[in-house]
Amino acid sequence: MASALRVLGIDPGLTRCGVGVVDVARDRSATLVHVGVVRSATDLPIEQRLAAIAAGIRAVLHAHSPDVVAVERVFAQQNRNTVMGTAQASGIALLLAAEHGLPAATHTPSEVKAAITGYGAADKLQVQTMVARVMRLDALPQPADAADALALALCHAWRRGPAAPDAAASLTPAQRAWADAERAATRR
Repeated sequence: MASALRVLGIDPGLTRCGVGVVDVARDRSATLVHVGVVRSATDLPIEQRLAAIAAGIRAVLHAHSPDVVAVERVFAQQNRNTVMGTAQASGIALLLAAEHGLPAATHTPSEVKAAITGYGAADKLQVQTMVARVMRLDALPQPADAADALALALCHAWRRGPAAPDAAASLTPAQRAWADAERAATRR
């Protein structure tokens, strides 16, 4: 794919961090480059778990040289421990993107589901099925964390990649409000 955008999608998590690399052409067709899950043992101290996640993401960055990194935005979860681990893994992913000089973006789960399935409340199986269909895979990507990482990469390329004539114009009102709030926060 001569003019493809290579996107590393990351579904952050402390126990399982999904990683997926796709090449997406201007016509929105996609080719799988890599998919996997970086794991950390639950019995390790937090700093070692984060180091394991960082090492796994770093290995994918070095092996596949993406153009951009897309990370699931921590939006809302009921379990405080889960949201903390997800936020910490997300921070590691964004830090590594910056260290590698790569642009990074975050997308909410509902934004990703809507981009992939056309329905913002799609379930895991629907996302896996559409990712497999779009990428012409023989089987559903497993586990769901890996499929979510591929979905993130596709969502980013489709919404903000080379096919988007004006990325700012294609944002929803909620996405524009979030982007405005992020810009305001960085000026402080």
